[in-house]
Amino acid sequence: MSTESDGPAPGQGGVEWVYSSTSAEQLVERYDTWSASYEAEMTENYGWSAPQMTVPVIQKYVPVNGRILDAGVGTGLVGQLLAEAGYTDLTGIDFSAEMLAQARLKSVYRVLRQMQLGDPLDFPPNIFDAVACVGVLTLGHAPASSLDEMVRITKPGGHVIYSMRPDYREPGGFVEKEAELADAGLWKLAEVTDPAHTMPKGIPDALMQVWAFEVTG
Repeated sequence: MSTESDGPAPGQGGVEWVYSSTSAEQLVERYDTWSASYEAEMTENYGWSAPQMTVPVIQKYVPVNGRILDAGVGTGLVGQLLAEAGYTDLTGIDFSAEMLAQARLKSVYRVLRQMQLGDPLDFPPNIFDAVACVGVLTLGHAPASSLDEMVRITKPGGHVIYSMRPDYREPGGFVEKEAELADAGLWKLAEVTDPAHTMPKGIPDALMQVWAFEVTG
């Protein structure tokens, strides 16, 4: 694994590189390696805008004094935007220690912890006003079962808000999981945004939407 200051070797780094990981361990290692150059590359090479697309949805449903979990915090882009909007009670989790180290440099999170989405999360039930998950529910990353834990740790009346490519929802099992949680009376759909191009430079045909669910159970 690399140190926080290392970047990918020539020809490495980027969405395609991490998506080509062949194991969970390799995926973590590649994010560790990519961490120092992640933000610059996502901005310059991809025009990445999913955080900017998601934060207004969070603002719509979560009061500024709300307690928010940034699930799959990465380098803290979402937290930085939330802090600029006045949010102060931010917790972040990620599976990559080096991405967490980058997020820590932003000084906007009260708590940052290393956890793996898809595993049980080390939080008690009903403690967050919202869980935000941006750019993480995707191919080879956090599974649809991650939503169970997001609902468990969110207060009734709170929200689970996440971005996702619509073309991944059905093959990733998310449509089925969303219906399962709704049928169980655990949440209800609050909003779905229109599709938008959030990687227009690097992957121009990739569309992204934001889903917001109100936790009811």
